[in-house]
Amino acid sequence: MATSVLQSWVPLVARVFLSAVFIRAGITKILNPEGTQAYMAKFGVPGWLLIPTIMVLLVGGLSVLLGYKARWGAALLIGFLIPATLIFHTDFSQNLEVIQFFKNLALMGGLLLVVAYGAGSLSLDQPRA
Repeated sequence: MATSVLQSWVPLVARVFLSAVFIRAGITKILNPEGTQAYMAKFGVPGWLLIPTIMVLLVGGLSVLLGYKARWGAALLIGFLIPATLIFHTDFSQNLEVIQFFKNLALMGGLLLVVAYGAGSLSLDQPRA
């Protein structure tokens, strides 16, 4: 019984935690587009990529959160994280960037579990009996 409860609820809690990072990042970018574009420009990233970035963060984050097409949402977020990590978080002379780099690796690890195993039983992807 206890294992069954864990197997039902733990994937949901994990999806909430994982998706919160991306949904918050998308909202933060909506609330401060000028600051985000200025930060992007420092790394040579064109400002027009802000809109697709926000869309990826929110669509992918909500997909993982709700467990609707969660594997696709997780893959989308991994596809975002790889270049974002390599562009913005490889200055290892700064401790904060080292932390951000490894945080992104951890996020990719969690998202890979969603890609491999799905969203779990408490999700919109799971058919109801």
